[in-house]
Amino acid sequence: MDFTSGGGGGGGGNNELHNNQFYQCEENKPLLGEMSEGNNNNTGGPGGPGARLGAGGPCKRSLHHCSSSGMRYKLLHEGDIQVCVVKHPRTFLSKILTSKFLRRWEPHHLTLTDSSLTSATPTGYMETPLSYSAIEDLQLLSWDNAPKYCVQLSFPGGTVLLQAANSYLRDQWFHSLQWKKKIYKYRKVLNNPSRWDVVLKEIRALVDMALTSPLQDESIHQAPLHIISTLLAENSNLSTQDHENIIVAIAPLLENNHPPPDLCEFFCKHCRERPRSMVVIEVFTPVVQRILKHNMDFGKCPRLRLFTQEYILALNELNAGMEVVKKFVHSMHGPTGQCPHPRVLPNLVAVCLAAIYSCYEEFINSRDNSPSLKEIRNGCQQQNDRKPPMPLRLLRPEPPTPPPATLLPLSAHPGPPPPPPQPAPPPSNPAPSISIPITSPTPTPPLSPPPSEVNSSEILVEMERNNNSANNARRKGGPSGGDSEPNLIDCLLVSPAVNTLSIQLPAQADRVLGCFALILKMLSDYDDWRPALASLLQPIPFPKEALAHAKFTKELKYVIQRFAEDPRQEVHSCLLSVRSGKDGWFQLYSPGGVACDDDGELFASMVHILMGSCYKTKKFLLSLAENKLGPCMLLALRGNQTMVEILCLMLEYNIIDNKDTQLQIISTLESTQVGLRMYEQLCDRQRELKELQRKGGPTRLTLPSKSTDADLARLLSSGSFGNLENLSLAFTNVTSACAEQLIKLPSLKQLNLWSTQFGDAGLRLLSEHLACLQVLNLCETPVTDAGLLALSSMKSLCSLNMNSTKLTADTYEDLKAKLPNLKDVDVRYTEAW
Repeated sequence: MDFTSGGGGGGGGNNELHNNQFYQCEENKPLLGEMSEGNNNNTGGPGGPGARLGAGGPCKRSLHHCSSSGMRYKLLHEGDIQVCVVKHPRTFLSKILTSKFLRRWEPHHLTLTDSSLTSATPTGYMETPLSYSAIEDLQLLSWDNAPKYCVQLSFPGGTVLLQAANSYLRDQWFHSLQWKKKIYKYRKVLNNPSRWDVVLKEIRALVDMALTSPLQDESIHQAPLHIISTLLAENSNLSTQDHENIIVAIAPLLENNHPPPDLCEFFCKHCRERPRSMVVIEVFTPVVQRILKHNMDFGKCPRLRLFTQEYILALNELNAGMEVVKKFVHSMHGPTGQCPHPRVLPNLVAVCLAAIYSCYEEFINSRDNSPSLKEIRNGCQQQNDRKPPMPLRLLRPEPPTPPPATLLPLSAHPGPPPPPPQPAPPPSNPAPSISIPITSPTPTPPLSPPPSEVNSSEILVEMERNNNSANNARRKGGPSGGDSEPNLIDCLLVSPAVNTLSIQLPAQADRVLGCFALILKMLSDYDDWRPALASLLQPIPFPKEALAHAKFTKELKYVIQRFAEDPRQEVHSCLLSVRSGKDGWFQLYSPGGVACDDDGELFASMVHILMGSCYKTKKFLLSLAENKLGPCMLLALRGNQTMVEILCLMLEYNIIDNKDTQLQIISTLESTQVGLRMYEQLCDRQRELKELQRKGGPTRLTLPSKSTDADLARLLSSGSFGNLENLSLAFTNVTSACAEQLIKLPSLKQLNLWSTQFGDAGLRLLSEHLACLQVLNLCETPVTDAGLLALSSMKSLCSLNMNSTKLTADTYEDLKAKLPNLKDVDVRYTEAW
């Protein structure tokens, strides 16, 4: 049977082929209804968008997924296939030459580009690419005597037959070619729009095609979105109604896909210009929810973060305001006590941090003359393209008297700043980079005037950049030119006379700051989010200008208070600095810190929770004695029990060496009833300790099994144990609490804690007080890496049993490197074994 009777591709003899069965996709159906006329006038009242956040509205319709067979295919971009081209017969001889018995098949490696079907070997049938626009029809051959597994492509003057190895590959080629051909057509149509009502119909058909395609590939949904984003970018003068109709039309594609960057810009513009539109609530809400749940890195697509930020600000513009934002945050967390989506919190925090940073961007750029985010987006990278440096805008008291002539004056004038006077030649030791006016002391200094508002053009602080390194080294007490960083608090506290510095924000920036600071407060109210939130905020990821802003630090104080009230160690431990030499929230909100606006209540709360955990250590007390002894004594004088306990521990652990300071602490304790009572208890403990450490008593001691912490304390208080060198508490019920008794044994060298409940907190205490310990048995105890790492300070250890503990290989290697005398180690039944 010749090819003419079997089905040519478009000639008069191919009617039989068209009447036979072939693959046909389900007819396209509209997915989304038109927005009602009244949607643009909805507000965030009880019946408006704010009350229907997350609920299905007129913009929602069910999705239609096709493929009658239910098969799914991956989009082909290239592949090997057999090719045969059949020209339309015009003479009797050509009919004979095109018969199925004389057809010639060629193997080709075909590539499906965006515009044509090309071969890697452009010879024979595929010498020239076959454009998608030239393909008139695309069918599957399925009649009885047709070649097996063939796809037919009809073009003017002939037919291309593609033969695959099996039916699955044939269908995959068919759907991939069909997709490429249609997407090429839509790209051409939408690149040259004429009537927008026609364009809207084409967009809906394009969306339907993507949703009903049996192909499963990321580009199936992304390609239509890129086409539409290009259309919107090139036609920015559309009406608001056209904007909303297009957004509604593409909404089904966004339910399972992130919008491309250009589309995010369009969405951001709509949120800014039409925050009360129903589209923001009913279309953007599921898109933002998906971004927060599934986005892994905003750094790869910062416009997703910007879109999320603008969406939240649009919610804040509704009548219900922050109540709508609160409902949105609650919907992201979920109704249960545990949020099922681990990426929601980090993404929300990233959005909040970026939004808060943007509020102070002008001040940050004024500080270092670096290009702003807007300038970077606009391609302004050159130094001469940027604005001249602006001074830092602050609110601070005016100095009571004129400064000396040799110093650069700090003044606040309501008008333009006067030209600064020329400084004197620098001496051999460079002067500090921030000059502070110093007034001569007088018996009755005049009251300082109230803080004056400073405009953006006023100069308050003159920084000499050439002297920064010398100033930092002078503050640290080190040589000039050192590479140590200046302390954050020292950078902010430009004068001891200035307790707080404030920055005046524009009205819009102030609203943005209030919105996202309140979101951080909401996040801190969820118990399951608080540990991760504390960890994310521990490095203080805010600009210095934000920490100098009184309104922001007051809002953030609630978050820090929530951390200080949380009994979990992984939460309140984040109040301390992330590493030594850096400031933490504990320093910023302590008396004298830039964020402290009370009399030390938050500071006392933080100290209380830290001392109640495993931070009752010499290191913590030593840092308080060096930096915060004055505030501790003041709060103790006012009857704060936590500070009274701190002062007693400083005396008990001999933290204070200066005798006069010790006497001052004792006087402070004796000035209140609670202090006097605790000091008398301290004296009693010291007398007992002297009796306990008096030479004498046994050298070896073993407690009976099932003994408790109270039994050990009772035993050690019964006599002298100054000679005790070997103590066995194996198979007893002692816990980390007994460490308070163990550190009182000055001669202890061997300690057996086998099969007890002694944990990490006890190990930390032992590591600071029992430096002479040589043998330690921790077999079958609940200690972890957190406590075992503290043993690295016990340089006398020569035998350590960590059998059946939660020791890891990294901690084991660290201990071996830091304990030079360690000879006998047992790590059986651990990860390090």
